[in-house]
Amino acid sequence: MQVEMSNIEKSFGKNQVLRDVSLTLYPGEIHALMGENGAGKSTLMNILTGLHAKDAGTILIDGKETNYADPKEAEQAGVSFIHQEMNNWEQMTVLDNLFLNRELKTTFGLLDTKKMANKAQAVFEQLGIQIPLQKEVDELSVGQQQMIEITKALMTDAKVLIMDEPTAALSDKEINNLFQIIRRMKENGVAIVYISHRMEEIFKISDKITVMRDGLSIDTKKTEDTTMEEVVKKMVGRELADYYPEKQAQIGEVVFEVKNLTAASKVYQGINFQVRAGEILGFSGLMGAGRTEVMRGIFGLDEIESGTLIVEGQEVKNSSPSKAIANGFGFLTENRKTEGLVLDFSLTDNISLPSIDNFVKTGMVDSKTEASFVALMIERLRIKAMSAQNLASELSGGNQQKVVLAKWIGVGPKVLILDEPTRGVDVGAKREIYQLMNELAERGIAILMVSSDLPEVLGVSDRIIVLHEGKISGELSQQEATQEKIMTYATGGN
Repeated sequence: MQVEMSNIEKSFGKNQVLRDVSLTLYPGEIHALMGENGAGKSTLMNILTGLHAKDAGTILIDGKETNYADPKEAEQAGVSFIHQEMNNWEQMTVLDNLFLNRELKTTFGLLDTKKMANKAQAVFEQLGIQIPLQKEVDELSVGQQQMIEITKALMTDAKVLIMDEPTAALSDKEINNLFQIIRRMKENGVAIVYISHRMEEIFKISDKITVMRDGLSIDTKKTEDTTMEEVVKKMVGRELADYYPEKQAQIGEVVFEVKNLTAASKVYQGINFQVRAGEILGFSGLMGAGRTEVMRGIFGLDEIESGTLIVEGQEVKNSSPSKAIANGFGFLTENRKTEGLVLDFSLTDNISLPSIDNFVKTGMVDSKTEASFVALMIERLRIKAMSAQNLASELSGGNQQKVVLAKWIGVGPKVLILDEPTRGVDVGAKREIYQLMNELAERGIAILMVSSDLPEVLGVSDRIIVLHEGKISGELSQQEATQEKIMTYATGGN
Protein backbone atom coordinates (compact mmCIF):
# COMPACT_ATOMS: atom_id res chain seq x y z
CA MET A 1 0.00 0.00 0.00
CA GLN A 2 1.39 3.42 -1.01
CA VAL A 3 0.24 6.53 0.85
CA GLU A 4 0.66 10.08 -0.42
CA MET A 5 -0.36 12.92 1.91
CA SER A 6 -0.06 16.29 0.18
CA ASN A 7 -0.45 19.86 1.49
CA ILE A 8 -2.27 18.76 4.65
CA GLU A 9 -3.56 21.53 6.95
CA LYS A 10 -5.32 21.29 10.31
CA SER A 11 -6.39 23.77 13.00
CA PHE A 12 -8.01 23.29 16.38
CA GLY A 13 -9.81 26.55 17.00
CA LYS A 14 -7.29 29.35 16.47
CA ASN A 15 -4.36 26.99 16.89
CA GLN A 16 -3.02 25.86 13.50
CA VAL A 17 -1.11 22.63 14.12
CA LEU A 18 -0.40 21.55 10.51
CA ARG A 19 0.55 23.82 7.62
CA ASP A 20 1.09 22.46 4.11
CA VAL A 21 2.51 19.11 5.31
CA SER A 22 3.40 16.40 2.79
CA LEU A 23 4.49 12.80 3.41
CA THR A 24 4.82 9.76 1.12
CA LEU A 25 4.98 6.18 2.40
CA TYR A 26 6.13 3.28 0.21
CA PRO A 27 5.54 -0.46 0.73
CA GLY A 28 8.44 -2.24 2.42
CA GLU A 29 9.87 0.98 3.86
CA ILE A 30 10.44 2.07 7.46
CA HIS A 31 9.85 5.82 7.48
CA ALA A 32 10.80 7.70 10.67
CA LEU A 33 8.76 10.78 11.56
CA MET A 34 10.77 13.13 13.78
CA GLY A 35 9.99 16.39 15.53
CA GLU A 36 9.66 18.06 18.90
CA ASN A 37 6.52 17.58 20.99
CA GLY A 38 3.76 19.63 19.41
CA ALA A 39 5.36 19.54 15.94
CA GLY A 40 2.23 17.81 14.57
CA LYS A 41 3.43 14.22 14.05
CA SER A 42 0.58 12.46 15.87
CA THR A 43 -2.01 14.86 14.44
CA LEU A 44 -0.85 14.01 10.90
CA MET A 45 -1.20 10.29 11.60
CA ASN A 46 -4.60 10.82 13.26
CA ILE A 47 -5.75 12.49 10.04
CA LEU A 48 -4.49 9.55 7.99
CA THR A 49 -6.42 7.08 10.16
CA GLY A 50 -9.64 9.12 10.25
CA LEU A 51 -9.57 10.25 13.88
CA HIS A 52 -9.39 13.89 12.76
CA ALA A 53 -10.68 15.44 9.53
CA LYS A 54 -8.17 17.50 7.58
CA ASP A 55 -8.96 21.15 6.77
CA ALA A 56 -7.13 21.05 3.43
CA GLY A 57 -4.92 18.79 1.30
CA THR A 58 -5.30 15.36 -0.27
CA ILE A 59 -4.65 11.76 0.77
CA LEU A 60 -4.04 9.19 -1.96
CA ILE A 61 -4.03 5.46 -1.15
CA ASP A 62 -2.53 3.53 -4.05
CA GLY A 63 -3.30 6.52 -6.27
CA LYS A 64 -6.96 6.87 -5.22
CA GLU A 65 -8.13 9.78 -3.04
CA THR A 66 -9.22 8.33 0.29
CA ASN A 67 -10.55 9.77 3.53
CA TYR A 68 -11.29 7.21 6.24
CA ALA A 69 -14.36 7.97 8.34
CA ASP A 70 -12.80 6.68 11.56
CA PRO A 71 -9.86 4.56 12.83
CA LYS A 72 -11.91 1.34 12.59
CA GLU A 73 -12.47 1.87 8.86
CA ALA A 74 -8.75 2.61 8.46
CA GLU A 75 -7.82 -0.58 10.31
CA GLN A 76 -10.20 -2.65 8.19
CA ALA A 77 -8.48 -1.17 5.12
CA GLY A 78 -5.08 -2.18 6.49
CA VAL A 79 -3.88 1.00 8.25
CA SER A 80 -3.13 0.29 11.92
CA PHE A 81 -1.95 2.77 14.59
CA ILE A 82 -0.09 1.88 17.81
CA HIS A 83 -0.61 4.99 19.93
CA GLN A 84 1.85 6.38 22.47
CA GLU A 85 -0.89 6.57 25.09
CA MET A 86 -2.28 3.18 26.10
CA ASN A 87 -5.80 2.37 24.95
CA ASN A 88 -6.55 -0.65 27.13
CA TRP A 89 -9.59 -1.45 29.27
CA GLU A 90 -7.98 -1.90 32.67
CA GLN A 91 -10.70 -4.02 34.30
CA MET A 92 -10.72 -6.55 31.44
CA THR A 93 -8.32 -9.43 30.88
CA VAL A 94 -5.37 -9.32 28.49
CA LEU A 95 -7.17 -11.70 26.10
CA ASP A 96 -10.38 -9.63 26.14
CA ASN A 97 -8.39 -6.48 25.34
CA LEU A 98 -6.56 -8.11 22.46
CA PHE A 99 -9.78 -9.18 20.72
CA LEU A 100 -12.15 -6.37 21.72
CA ASN A 101 -14.51 -5.67 18.78
CA ARG A 102 -12.79 -8.36 16.69
CA GLU A 103 -13.67 -11.51 18.60
CA LEU A 104 -13.29 -14.91 16.93
CA LYS A 105 -16.40 -17.11 17.02
CA THR A 106 -17.27 -20.74 16.44
CA THR A 107 -19.68 -21.90 13.73
CA PHE A 108 -22.38 -21.75 16.44
CA GLY A 109 -21.72 -18.04 17.06
CA LEU A 110 -20.01 -18.58 20.42
CA LEU A 111 -16.68 -17.04 21.40
CA ASP A 112 -13.83 -19.27 20.28
CA THR A 113 -11.65 -18.62 23.34
CA LYS A 114 -9.20 -21.39 22.49
CA LYS A 115 -8.53 -20.07 18.99
CA MET A 116 -8.11 -16.50 20.29
CA ALA A 117 -5.71 -17.66 23.01
CA ASN A 118 -3.60 -19.63 20.50
CA LYS A 119 -3.39 -16.65 18.13
CA ALA A 120 -2.43 -14.28 20.94
CA GLN A 121 0.12 -16.70 22.36
CA ALA A 122 1.79 -17.06 18.96
CA VAL A 123 2.38 -13.28 18.77
CA PHE A 124 3.50 -13.23 22.42
CA GLU A 125 6.14 -15.84 21.60
CA GLN A 126 7.39 -13.75 18.67
CA LEU A 127 7.77 -10.74 20.95
CA GLY A 128 9.16 -12.71 23.88
CA ILE A 129 6.20 -11.71 26.08
CA GLN A 130 5.35 -13.73 29.18
CA ILE A 131 2.04 -12.35 30.44
CA PRO A 132 -0.89 -14.58 31.50
CA LEU A 133 -3.79 -14.01 29.09
CA GLN A 134 -6.34 -14.12 31.91
CA LYS A 135 -4.60 -11.44 33.96
CA GLU A 136 -6.44 -8.11 34.26
CA VAL A 137 -4.69 -5.22 32.54
CA ASP A 138 -4.69 -2.99 35.62
CA GLU A 139 -2.30 -5.50 37.23
CA LEU A 140 0.30 -4.94 34.49
CA SER A 141 3.18 -2.47 34.40
CA VAL A 142 3.22 0.35 31.84
CA GLY A 143 5.78 -1.58 29.80
CA GLN A 144 3.60 -4.69 29.74
CA GLN A 145 0.58 -2.62 28.71
CA GLN A 146 2.65 -1.17 25.87
CA MET A 147 3.40 -4.70 24.69
CA ILE A 148 -0.35 -5.43 24.69
CA GLU A 149 -0.88 -2.42 22.38
CA ILE A 150 1.85 -3.66 20.03
CA THR A 151 0.37 -7.18 20.02
CA LYS A 152 -3.05 -5.82 19.04
CA ALA A 153 -1.61 -4.16 15.94
CA LEU A 154 0.48 -7.16 14.96
CA MET A 155 -2.61 -9.40 14.97
CA THR A 156 -4.23 -7.31 12.23
CA ASP A 157 -3.45 -7.76 8.55
CA ALA A 158 -1.73 -4.36 8.43
CA LYS A 159 -0.41 -2.95 5.18
CA VAL A 160 0.54 0.34 6.84
CA LEU A 161 1.64 0.26 10.50
CA ILE A 162 2.08 3.50 12.47
CA MET A 163 4.11 3.19 15.67
CA ASP A 164 4.13 6.19 18.04
CA GLU A 165 6.89 5.82 20.65
CA PRO A 166 6.48 2.00 20.73
CA THR A 167 9.61 1.37 22.83
CA ALA A 168 9.22 4.14 25.41
CA ALA A 169 8.54 1.69 28.26
CA LEU A 170 10.34 -1.40 26.94
CA SER A 171 13.59 -3.06 27.94
CA ASP A 172 16.48 -3.55 25.49
CA LYS A 173 15.59 -7.23 25.03
CA GLU A 174 11.98 -6.39 24.19
CA ILE A 175 13.10 -3.65 21.80
CA ASN A 176 15.35 -6.11 19.94
CA ASN A 177 12.47 -8.58 19.63
CA LEU A 178 10.22 -5.82 18.32
CA PHE A 179 12.83 -4.69 15.78
CA GLN A 180 13.11 -8.23 14.42
CA ILE A 181 9.35 -8.27 13.83
CA ILE A 182 9.42 -4.79 12.23
CA ARG A 183 12.11 -5.92 9.80
CA ARG A 184 10.12 -9.05 9.00
CA MET A 185 7.02 -6.93 8.27
CA LYS A 186 9.13 -4.68 6.05
CA GLU A 187 10.27 -7.73 4.06
CA ASN A 188 6.59 -8.63 3.61
CA GLY A 189 5.89 -5.23 2.04
CA VAL A 190 4.36 -3.40 5.00
CA ALA A 191 4.91 0.38 5.08
CA ILE A 192 5.90 1.41 8.60
CA VAL A 193 5.79 4.91 10.12
CA TYR A 194 8.09 5.00 13.13
CA ILE A 195 7.73 7.94 15.54
CA SER A 196 10.36 8.10 18.27
CA HIS A 197 12.53 10.57 20.16
CA ARG A 198 15.27 7.97 20.60
CA MET A 199 17.88 8.89 18.02
CA GLU A 200 19.80 5.62 18.32
CA GLU A 201 16.66 3.67 17.37
CA ILE A 202 15.86 5.89 14.39
CA PHE A 203 19.28 5.39 12.85
CA LYS A 204 19.19 1.68 13.62
CA ILE A 205 15.77 0.82 12.18
CA SER A 206 14.64 3.41 9.60
CA ASP A 207 15.17 3.77 5.84
CA LYS A 208 14.01 7.41 5.58
CA ILE A 209 13.53 10.31 7.97
CA THR A 210 11.01 13.13 7.65
CA VAL A 211 11.52 16.02 10.10
CA MET A 212 8.62 18.20 11.22
CA ARG A 213 8.83 21.50 13.09
CA ASP A 214 6.00 23.81 14.20
CA GLY A 215 3.44 22.09 12.00
CA LEU A 216 5.59 22.06 8.86
CA SER A 217 7.36 19.21 7.07
CA ILE A 218 10.94 20.51 6.99
CA ASP A 219 12.82 17.83 5.07
CA THR A 220 12.88 14.16 4.02
CA LYS A 221 16.12 12.25 3.54
CA LYS A 222 17.36 8.70 3.38
CA THR A 223 18.67 7.77 6.83
CA GLU A 224 22.07 6.85 5.41
CA ASP A 225 22.38 10.35 3.89
CA THR A 226 21.97 12.31 7.13
CA THR A 227 23.35 12.47 10.69
CA MET A 228 21.96 12.78 14.20
CA GLU A 229 23.34 16.32 14.42
CA GLU A 230 21.61 17.36 11.19
CA VAL A 231 18.28 15.84 12.27
CA VAL A 232 18.41 17.54 15.68
CA LYS A 233 19.21 20.91 14.11
CA LYS A 234 16.22 20.60 11.76
CA MET A 235 13.96 19.53 14.64
CA VAL A 236 14.79 22.36 17.02
CA GLY A 237 16.01 25.00 14.55
CA ARG A 238 19.36 25.31 16.30
CA GLU A 239 22.48 23.37 17.24
CA LEU A 240 22.10 21.24 20.37
CA ALA A 241 25.48 21.11 22.05
CA ASP A 242 26.26 19.03 25.14
CA TYR A 243 23.29 16.67 24.97
CA TYR A 244 23.93 15.62 28.57
CA PRO A 245 24.85 18.91 30.29
CA GLU A 246 27.76 18.87 32.69
CA LYS A 247 26.71 18.49 36.29
CA GLN A 248 27.97 21.13 38.72
CA ALA A 249 26.26 20.02 41.95
CA GLN A 250 28.40 19.16 44.95
CA ILE A 251 27.32 15.88 46.53
CA GLY A 252 26.73 16.30 50.25
CA GLU A 253 25.51 14.28 53.20
CA VAL A 254 23.06 11.38 53.09
CA VAL A 255 19.51 12.72 52.74
CA PHE A 256 17.57 9.50 52.33
CA GLU A 257 18.23 5.91 53.31
CA VAL A 258 16.27 2.71 52.66
CA LYS A 259 16.85 -0.35 54.86
CA ASN A 260 15.60 -3.86 54.08
CA LEU A 261 12.54 -2.71 52.14
CA THR A 262 10.23 -5.55 51.12
CA ALA A 263 6.90 -5.26 49.30
CA ALA A 264 3.76 -6.88 50.66
CA SER A 265 3.46 -8.53 47.24
CA LYS A 266 7.11 -9.73 47.46
CA VAL A 267 7.76 -8.17 44.01
CA TYR A 268 10.95 -6.77 45.58
CA GLN A 269 12.76 -7.87 48.72
CA GLY A 270 15.57 -6.65 50.97
CA ILE A 271 16.23 -3.34 49.18
CA ASN A 272 19.00 -1.22 50.74
CA PHE A 273 20.50 2.05 49.45
CA GLN A 274 21.39 5.63 50.32
CA VAL A 275 21.18 8.83 48.28
CA ARG A 276 22.97 12.08 49.13
CA ALA A 277 22.16 15.74 48.74
CA GLY A 278 22.84 16.85 45.17
CA GLU A 279 23.15 13.26 43.92
CA ILE A 280 21.28 11.71 41.00
CA LEU A 281 20.97 8.00 41.76
CA GLY A 282 19.93 6.04 38.68
CA PHE A 283 17.97 2.79 38.80
CA SER A 284 18.27 0.37 35.88
CA GLY A 285 17.09 -3.15 35.11
CA LEU A 286 14.85 -5.11 32.78
CA MET A 287 11.09 -4.66 32.72
CA GLY A 288 9.61 -6.48 35.71
CA ALA A 289 12.78 -6.16 37.78
CA GLY A 290 10.89 -4.12 40.40
CA ARG A 291 12.29 -0.61 39.82
CA THR A 292 8.95 1.19 39.62
CA GLU A 293 7.47 -0.94 42.39
CA VAL A 294 10.28 0.10 44.78
CA MET A 295 9.54 3.76 44.08
CA ARG A 296 5.79 3.26 44.53
CA GLY A 297 6.45 1.57 47.87
CA ILE A 298 8.67 4.44 49.02
CA PHE A 299 6.02 7.01 48.07
CA GLY A 300 3.20 5.18 49.85
CA LEU A 301 1.31 4.14 46.71
CA ASP A 302 1.75 0.41 47.34
CA GLU A 303 1.85 -1.49 50.61
CA ILE A 304 5.21 -2.52 52.04
CA GLU A 305 5.61 -5.52 54.32
CA SER A 306 8.73 -4.37 56.14
CA GLY A 307 11.63 -1.98 55.97
CA THR A 308 12.73 1.42 57.19
CA LEU A 309 12.76 4.82 55.46
CA ILE A 310 15.07 7.46 56.94
CA VAL A 311 15.06 11.14 55.89
CA GLU A 312 17.84 13.34 57.24
CA GLY A 313 18.46 10.88 60.08
CA GLN A 314 14.81 10.55 61.12
CA GLU A 315 12.63 7.52 60.42
CA VAL A 316 9.48 8.37 58.44
CA LYS A 317 6.32 6.42 57.63
CA ASN A 318 4.98 7.05 54.14
CA SER A 319 1.63 5.39 54.69
CA SER A 320 0.10 7.36 51.81
CA PRO A 321 1.20 9.77 49.04
CA SER A 322 -0.03 12.77 51.04
CA LYS A 323 2.09 11.61 54.00
CA ALA A 324 5.07 11.14 51.66
CA ILE A 325 4.67 14.71 50.34
CA ALA A 326 4.54 16.00 53.93
CA ASN A 327 7.74 14.04 54.65
CA GLY A 328 9.55 15.79 51.78
CA PHE A 329 9.01 13.47 48.78
CA GLY A 330 7.93 14.20 45.22
CA PHE A 331 7.13 11.55 42.62
CA LEU A 332 6.96 11.93 38.84
CA THR A 333 5.14 8.71 37.95
CA GLU A 334 5.81 6.78 34.75
CA ASN A 335 2.07 6.68 34.05
CA ARG A 336 1.35 10.39 33.67
CA LYS A 337 -2.08 9.87 32.13
CA THR A 338 -3.78 8.10 35.04
CA GLU A 339 -1.53 8.94 38.02
CA GLY A 340 0.41 12.10 37.18
CA LEU A 341 -2.30 14.44 35.92
CA VAL A 342 -5.92 15.41 36.35
CA LEU A 343 -6.63 15.54 32.63
CA ASP A 344 -9.80 17.63 32.95
CA PHE A 345 -8.00 20.28 35.06
CA SER A 346 -6.17 23.28 33.63
CA LEU A 347 -2.39 23.59 33.52
CA THR A 348 -2.63 26.06 36.39
CA ASP A 349 -4.57 23.63 38.58
CA ASN A 350 -2.28 20.69 37.76
CA ILE A 351 0.98 22.56 38.32
CA SER A 352 -0.07 24.23 41.57
CA LEU A 353 -2.07 21.32 43.06
CA PRO A 354 0.61 19.70 45.30
CA SER A 355 1.91 23.08 46.52
CA ILE A 356 -1.36 24.98 46.78
CA ASP A 357 -0.69 25.81 50.46
CA ASN A 358 2.25 27.95 49.32
CA PHE A 359 -0.15 30.28 47.52
CA VAL A 360 -2.64 30.71 50.37
CA LYS A 361 -2.82 34.09 52.12
CA THR A 362 -5.35 34.82 54.88
CA GLY A 363 -7.24 31.67 54.02
CA MET A 364 -7.57 32.40 50.30
CA VAL A 365 -5.54 31.35 47.29
CA ASP A 366 -3.49 34.28 46.01
CA SER A 367 -4.29 33.84 42.31
CA LYS A 368 -1.71 36.40 41.24
CA THR A 369 1.17 34.58 42.99
CA GLU A 370 -0.11 31.24 41.73
CA ALA A 371 -0.37 32.53 38.15
CA SER A 372 3.18 33.97 38.31
CA PHE A 373 4.59 30.62 39.44
CA VAL A 374 2.69 28.69 36.78
CA ALA A 375 3.80 31.14 34.06
CA LEU A 376 7.41 30.73 35.21
CA MET A 377 7.15 26.93 35.02
CA ILE A 378 5.54 27.02 31.57
CA GLU A 379 8.29 29.28 30.29
CA ARG A 380 11.13 27.43 32.05
CA LEU A 381 10.08 24.00 30.79
CA ARG A 382 8.96 25.34 27.40
CA ILE A 383 5.49 23.80 27.77
CA LYS A 384 3.63 24.34 24.50
CA ALA A 385 0.09 25.52 25.24
CA MET A 386 -2.16 28.37 24.14
CA SER A 387 -2.56 29.46 27.78
CA ALA A 388 -2.28 28.27 31.36
CA GLN A 389 -6.03 27.63 31.26
CA ASN A 390 -5.68 24.88 28.65
CA LEU A 391 -6.78 21.48 29.92
CA ALA A 392 -3.98 18.97 30.47
CA SER A 393 -5.80 16.59 28.12
CA GLU A 394 -5.31 19.08 25.26
CA LEU A 395 -1.49 18.85 25.40
CA SER A 396 0.79 16.45 23.56
CA GLY A 397 2.25 13.56 25.56
CA GLY A 398 5.65 15.21 25.98
CA ASN A 399 4.15 18.48 27.17
CA GLN A 400 1.99 16.58 29.65
CA GLN A 401 5.19 15.04 31.02
CA LYS A 402 6.67 18.50 31.55
CA VAL A 403 3.53 19.62 33.41
CA VAL A 404 3.95 16.70 35.84
CA LEU A 405 7.57 17.69 36.42
CA ALA A 406 6.61 21.33 36.94
CA LYS A 407 4.13 20.51 39.69
CA TRP A 408 6.76 18.75 41.80
CA ILE A 409 9.21 21.62 41.54
CA GLY A 410 6.73 23.78 43.44
CA VAL A 411 6.65 21.34 46.35
CA GLY A 412 10.37 21.88 47.07
CA PRO A 413 11.02 18.21 47.96
CA LYS A 414 14.04 16.84 49.80
CA VAL A 415 13.82 13.62 47.75
CA LEU A 416 12.51 13.70 44.17
CA ILE A 417 11.61 10.41 42.47
CA LEU A 418 11.61 10.55 38.67
CA ASP A 419 10.22 7.42 37.00
CA GLU A 420 11.00 7.54 33.26
CA PRO A 421 11.26 11.37 33.31
CA THR A 422 11.81 11.73 29.55
CA ARG A 423 9.46 9.03 28.26
CA GLY A 424 7.87 10.39 25.08
CA VAL A 425 9.79 13.67 25.32
CA ASP A 426 11.58 15.17 22.32
CA VAL A 427 15.33 15.67 22.10
CA GLY A 428 15.28 19.38 22.84
CA ALA A 429 12.97 18.99 25.84
CA LYS A 430 15.07 16.09 27.14
CA ARG A 431 18.10 18.33 27.45
CA GLU A 432 16.00 20.94 29.24
CA ILE A 433 14.81 18.29 31.71
CA TYR A 434 18.39 17.11 32.28
CA GLN A 435 19.46 20.70 32.90
CA LEU A 436 16.57 21.16 35.30
CA MET A 437 17.55 17.98 37.15
CA ASN A 438 21.06 19.39 37.51
CA GLU A 439 19.69 22.67 38.88
CA LEU A 440 17.55 20.79 41.40
CA ALA A 441 20.60 18.77 42.43
CA GLU A 442 22.56 22.01 42.90
CA ARG A 443 19.84 23.08 45.36
CA GLY A 444 20.66 19.96 47.41
CA ILE A 445 17.70 17.81 46.35
CA ALA A 446 18.41 14.07 46.31
CA ILE A 447 17.10 12.56 43.07
CA LEU A 448 16.10 8.93 42.40
CA MET A 449 15.75 8.33 38.64
CA VAL A 450 14.30 5.19 37.07
CA SER A 451 14.98 4.89 33.34
CA SER A 452 14.84 2.20 30.67
CA ASP A 453 17.10 4.31 28.42
CA LEU A 454 20.65 3.09 29.08
CA PRO A 455 22.40 6.10 27.46
CA GLU A 456 20.26 8.33 29.69
CA VAL A 457 21.14 6.38 32.83
CA LEU A 458 24.85 6.60 31.95
CA GLY A 459 24.70 10.24 30.90
CA VAL A 460 22.77 11.64 33.86
CA SER A 461 23.46 9.48 36.94
CA ASP A 462 26.20 9.99 39.53
CA ARG A 463 25.73 6.40 40.64
CA ILE A 464 23.68 3.49 39.28
CA ILE A 465 21.83 0.69 41.08
CA VAL A 466 20.73 -2.29 38.98
CA LEU A 467 17.81 -4.52 39.92
CA HIS A 468 17.21 -8.11 38.84
CA GLU A 469 14.06 -10.02 39.82
CA GLY A 470 13.23 -7.73 42.73
CA LYS A 471 16.70 -7.56 44.26
CA ILE A 472 19.69 -5.27 43.88
CA SER A 473 22.16 -7.15 41.71
CA GLY A 474 24.82 -4.48 41.37
CA GLU A 475 25.93 -0.92 42.04
CA LEU A 476 28.20 1.12 39.78
CA SER A 477 29.86 4.50 40.05
CA GLN A 478 29.62 6.88 37.10
CA GLN A 479 33.26 6.19 36.27
CA GLU A 480 32.99 2.40 36.11
CA ALA A 481 29.51 2.12 34.57
CA THR A 482 29.09 0.85 30.99
CA GLN A 483 26.11 -0.52 29.08
CA GLU A 484 27.72 -3.97 29.15
CA LYS A 485 28.16 -3.95 32.93
CA ILE A 486 24.62 -2.71 33.53
CA MET A 487 23.15 -5.40 31.26
CA THR A 488 25.26 -8.08 32.94
CA TYR A 489 23.81 -7.15 36.34
CA ALA A 490 20.31 -6.69 34.85
CA THR A 491 20.29 -10.26 33.55
CA GLY A 492 21.53 -11.75 36.81
CA GLY A 493 25.25 -12.00 36.00
CA ASN A 494 28.18 -10.92 38.17
